[in-house]
Amino acid sequence: MITLRMMSTALLWNSRDELLMMKRSLTRTLSPGLWAAIGGHLEPDELSNPRAACLREIWEETGIEHDEIHGLRLQYILLRLNGQEVRQQFFYVGSTDVNPRITTPEGDLHWVPRELALERPLPFIFRSLLEHYLANGPTPDPWIGSAGVSEENGLPTIHWNPFVDPMEV
Repeated sequence: MITLRMMSTALLWNSRDELLMMKRSLTRTLSPGLWAAIGGHLEPDELSNPRAACLREIWEETGIEHDEIHGLRLQYILLRLNGQEVRQQFFYVGSTDVNPRITTPEGDLHWVPRELALERPLPFIFRSLLEHYLANGPTPDPWIGSAGVSEENGLPTIHWNPFVDPMEV
Protein backbone atom coordinates (compact mmCIF):
# COMPACT_ATOMS: atom_id res chain seq x y z
CA MET A 1 0.00 0.00 0.00
CA ILE A 2 1.34 3.41 -1.00
CA THR A 3 1.12 6.15 1.65
CA LEU A 4 1.70 9.90 1.40
CA ARG A 5 3.92 12.09 3.57
CA MET A 6 3.90 15.86 3.10
CA MET A 7 6.61 18.19 4.37
CA SER A 8 7.32 21.89 4.26
CA THR A 9 10.80 23.42 4.46
CA ALA A 10 12.36 26.89 4.53
CA LEU A 11 15.52 28.25 2.99
CA LEU A 12 16.04 31.36 5.13
CA TRP A 13 18.73 33.81 4.07
CA ASN A 14 20.04 36.83 5.95
CA SER A 15 21.41 40.12 4.62
CA ARG A 16 24.97 38.74 4.91
CA ASP A 17 24.06 36.10 2.26
CA GLU A 18 24.08 33.29 4.82
CA LEU A 19 21.65 30.36 4.90
CA LEU A 20 20.13 29.20 8.19
CA MET A 21 20.96 25.50 8.41
CA MET A 22 20.53 22.82 11.04
CA LYS A 23 23.20 20.25 11.83
CA ARG A 24 20.90 17.39 12.75
CA SER A 25 21.45 15.65 16.06
CA LEU A 26 23.11 12.24 15.94
CA THR A 27 20.09 10.89 17.84
CA ARG A 28 17.64 11.73 15.00
CA THR A 29 16.26 8.89 12.90
CA LEU A 30 16.21 10.91 9.69
CA SER A 31 19.61 12.12 8.42
CA PRO A 32 21.51 12.07 11.75
CA GLY A 33 24.59 14.31 11.72
CA LEU A 34 23.79 15.80 8.31
CA TRP A 35 23.05 19.44 7.56
CA ALA A 36 19.59 20.44 6.39
CA ALA A 37 17.12 23.30 6.14
CA ILE A 38 14.42 24.15 8.67
CA GLY A 39 11.20 22.20 8.24
CA GLY A 40 9.05 19.20 8.98
CA HIS A 41 5.81 17.39 8.40
CA LEU A 42 2.43 18.95 7.72
CA GLU A 43 -0.18 18.51 10.42
CA PRO A 44 -3.66 17.28 9.33
CA ASP A 45 -5.12 20.80 9.52
CA GLU A 46 -2.29 22.14 7.30
CA LEU A 47 -2.74 19.80 4.32
CA SER A 48 -4.20 22.58 2.19
CA ASN A 49 -1.75 25.21 3.49
CA PRO A 50 1.91 24.12 3.37
CA ARG A 51 3.01 27.74 3.89
CA ALA A 52 1.35 27.73 7.33
CA ALA A 53 3.20 24.49 8.10
CA CYS A 54 6.47 26.10 7.01
CA LEU A 55 5.91 29.09 9.29
CA ARG A 56 4.98 26.80 12.19
CA GLU A 57 8.12 24.70 11.67
CA ILE A 58 10.29 27.82 11.52
CA TRP A 59 8.82 29.03 14.82
CA GLU A 60 9.10 25.61 16.50
CA GLU A 61 12.71 25.06 15.42
CA THR A 62 14.07 28.63 15.67
CA GLY A 63 11.70 30.84 17.65
CA ILE A 64 11.57 33.24 14.67
CA GLU A 65 8.08 34.73 14.30
CA HIS A 66 6.23 34.90 10.97
CA ASP A 67 6.31 38.71 10.92
CA GLU A 68 10.13 38.61 11.19
CA ILE A 69 10.39 36.75 7.86
CA HIS A 70 10.30 38.68 4.60
CA GLY A 71 9.29 37.54 1.13
CA LEU A 72 8.56 33.93 2.07
CA ARG A 73 7.31 32.28 -1.09
CA LEU A 74 7.08 28.85 -2.65
CA GLN A 75 10.12 28.08 -4.82
CA TYR A 76 10.13 24.25 -5.12
CA ILE A 77 7.80 21.28 -4.96
CA LEU A 78 9.55 17.93 -4.89
CA LEU A 79 8.10 14.45 -5.32
CA ARG A 80 9.95 11.26 -4.51
CA LEU A 81 9.22 7.65 -3.73
CA ASN A 82 10.73 6.24 -0.55
CA GLY A 83 9.81 2.57 -0.39
CA GLN A 84 6.02 2.50 -0.32
CA GLU A 85 5.75 6.16 0.66
CA VAL A 86 5.31 9.09 -1.71
CA ARG A 87 6.96 12.15 -0.23
CA GLN A 88 5.81 15.57 -1.33
CA GLN A 89 7.94 18.42 -0.06
CA PHE A 90 7.30 22.15 -0.38
CA PHE A 91 10.34 24.44 -0.19
CA TYR A 92 9.87 28.12 0.59
CA VAL A 93 12.51 30.82 0.33
CA GLY A 94 12.58 33.95 2.47
CA SER A 95 14.83 36.24 4.46
CA THR A 96 15.34 37.36 8.03
CA ASP A 97 18.08 38.97 10.06
CA VAL A 98 16.70 37.56 13.31
CA ASN A 99 18.92 35.00 14.98
CA PRO A 100 17.34 31.78 16.26
CA ARG A 101 16.07 32.28 19.80
CA ILE A 102 15.75 28.67 20.92
CA THR A 103 17.69 25.46 20.98
CA THR A 104 16.03 22.31 19.76
CA PRO A 105 16.74 18.62 20.33
CA GLU A 106 16.55 18.17 16.55
CA GLY A 107 19.97 19.78 16.02
CA ASP A 108 22.11 22.89 16.16
CA LEU A 109 21.29 25.98 14.09
CA HIS A 110 24.00 27.90 12.21
CA TRP A 111 24.16 30.72 9.69
CA VAL A 112 26.30 29.32 6.86
CA PRO A 113 27.82 31.55 4.15
CA ARG A 114 26.39 30.81 0.68
CA GLU A 115 29.77 29.75 -0.69
CA LEU A 116 30.24 27.18 2.11
CA ALA A 117 26.73 25.66 2.22
CA LEU A 118 27.48 22.85 -0.26
CA GLU A 119 30.68 21.92 1.60
CA ARG A 120 28.61 20.48 4.45
CA PRO A 121 27.49 16.83 4.49
CA LEU A 122 23.93 17.10 3.15
CA PRO A 123 21.15 14.60 2.41
CA PHE A 124 20.95 13.89 -1.35
CA ILE A 125 17.56 15.58 -1.81
CA PHE A 126 18.61 18.78 -0.03
CA ARG A 127 21.99 18.88 -1.81
CA SER A 128 20.31 18.56 -5.22
CA LEU A 129 17.79 21.26 -4.43
CA LEU A 130 20.39 23.63 -3.00
CA GLU A 131 22.67 23.11 -6.03
CA HIS A 132 19.75 23.96 -8.31
CA TYR A 133 18.78 27.02 -6.26
CA LEU A 134 22.35 28.35 -6.12
CA ALA A 135 22.71 27.89 -9.90
CA ASN A 136 19.31 29.41 -10.81
CA GLY A 137 18.55 31.75 -7.93
CA PRO A 138 15.03 32.80 -7.04
CA THR A 139 12.74 32.60 -10.06
CA PRO A 140 9.26 34.10 -10.61
CA ASP A 141 7.68 30.66 -10.94
CA PRO A 142 8.31 27.71 -8.64
CA TRP A 143 10.09 24.58 -9.84
CA ILE A 144 8.73 21.06 -9.61
CA GLY A 145 11.14 18.20 -9.22
CA SER A 146 10.76 14.46 -9.42
CA ALA A 147 13.43 12.29 -7.86
CA GLY A 148 14.42 9.13 -9.63
CA VAL A 149 17.33 7.31 -11.20
CA SER A 150 19.29 8.63 -14.17
CA GLU A 151 18.87 6.56 -17.32
CA GLU A 152 22.43 7.53 -18.31
CA ASN A 153 24.36 6.31 -15.27
CA GLY A 154 21.87 4.68 -12.88
CA LEU A 155 22.58 7.25 -10.15
CA PRO A 156 19.94 9.15 -8.12
CA THR A 157 18.86 12.36 -9.81
CA ILE A 158 16.17 15.02 -9.73
CA HIS A 159 14.47 16.26 -12.90
CA TRP A 160 13.49 19.94 -12.56
CA ASN A 161 10.82 21.76 -14.57
CA PRO A 162 9.19 25.16 -14.15
CA PHE A 163 5.85 24.73 -12.39
CA VAL A 164 3.44 26.74 -14.51
CA ASP A 165 -0.17 26.44 -15.59
CA PRO A 166 0.06 25.10 -19.19
CA MET A 167 -3.11 26.99 -20.08
CA GLU A 168 -1.43 30.31 -19.25
CA VAL A 169 1.73 29.83 -21.31
